[in-house]
Amino acid sequence: MQQEMSSPRFVSNLTKNTVALILAGGRGSRLKDLTDLRAKPAVPFGGKFRIIDFPLSNCINSGIRRVGVATQYKSHSLIQHVQRGWGFLRGEFNEFVEIWPAQQRVAEDWYKGTADAVFQNLDIIRNIGAEYVLILAGDHIYKMDYGQMLASHVRNKADMTVACINVPIEDAKAFGVIAVNEEDRVVDFKEKPEHPDALPSDPTQAFASMGIYVFSAAFLYEQLIRDADDPKSEHDFGKNIIPEIIKKYRVYAHRFTDSCVGGSDQGVYYWRDVGTVDAYWEANMELTKVTPELNLYDSDWPIWTYQEQLPPAKFVFNNKDRCGAATDSLVSGGCIISGSTINQSVLFSDVRVHSFSSIEDSVILPQVEIGRNVKLKRVVIDKGTTIPDGMEIGFDLALDSKRFHVSEKGITLVTAAMLGAPTHRVR
Repeated sequence: MQQEMSSPRFVSNLTKNTVALILAGGRGSRLKDLTDLRAKPAVPFGGKFRIIDFPLSNCINSGIRRVGVATQYKSHSLIQHVQRGWGFLRGEFNEFVEIWPAQQRVAEDWYKGTADAVFQNLDIIRNIGAEYVLILAGDHIYKMDYGQMLASHVRNKADMTVACINVPIEDAKAFGVIAVNEEDRVVDFKEKPEHPDALPSDPTQAFASMGIYVFSAAFLYEQLIRDADDPKSEHDFGKNIIPEIIKKYRVYAHRFTDSCVGGSDQGVYYWRDVGTVDAYWEANMELTKVTPELNLYDSDWPIWTYQEQLPPAKFVFNNKDRCGAATDSLVSGGCIISGSTINQSVLFSDVRVHSFSSIEDSVILPQVEIGRNVKLKRVVIDKGTTIPDGMEIGFDLALDSKRFHVSEKGITLVTAAMLGAPTHRVR
């Protein structure tokens, strides 16, 4: 039986009998103005993707083809993206990626917590009839085979399984911190503790929840109903569900190192929470390296997304003082670099850069227009922004902070609204 559980066929049968729910309703307020008009999972990433594409791609690549996306905060662009890019599954085979917006199905309340978001969709999940429910966060960047986690869940005869990763002890207060016994059974859980417990084997690291959960379906229904009836609960998996059930039930940790895709051979296990402007900029900058930790060119585990119909990127002029060129950069379709230089930057789709400008260490989101004689360094420019001729950003942070948002590490975020463009634009 042990060999059967490790076989690809067994994992495939497990994933076919699983429904995934991606919690994509969060604002992500630490991303500042990037999430003023869009939910965090809809934020563009990596030149042509959105953050939501990563958990969705992990589901499809793992063989999970019944997926609900729970939305709430400013979800228009997220819904639009999922409808355009993820409508290729076949309903007659009981396959789907569906939007499950907050719709007050249970009471006249919006989602009050992560557990409540699942509870309010309980009738939909029940009707699907899956044996296992996979709960995912919609705002992390990583590649993971969920089939391996499901196999671990069955092997341990678990009621619930929590995916976990080692994090630096100084960062652990932002996570749920877990303690396990020698069998990786969870014996303690603290949600965002002020003083996190370190790993016994490494005082510099803590063992943290990734916000990825597998439940046996019947057990999940029972616990969500119990939690919904508790007036003292905040209806959150980390604050309420997990601390309560570890006392009585079989809750196990699943190590990300056992199911990370593309990193085990190199000893690199890529997972990023791009929850701040600095983290977002850094994760995009990592992709400009010769061999980045996140491989977007992996045909065995591709990241799927909505494919816009755009012409190839174009670089024009090759004069001494006016050369269209890009080095150590990602430049997406539809971009025109006209007599300007791009270095170590990420340009999303449909960006226009006019002559005599220079862009360095920057992230330029879709449909940005950059005028002549512009200089940009260590900036993030939001979608649809027009940078006027002659503007310099990223060189005088004191001046930048009066007009734009400057992060703790000196990254300047610029949006169209900051430059006087109309607000409430579709994102």
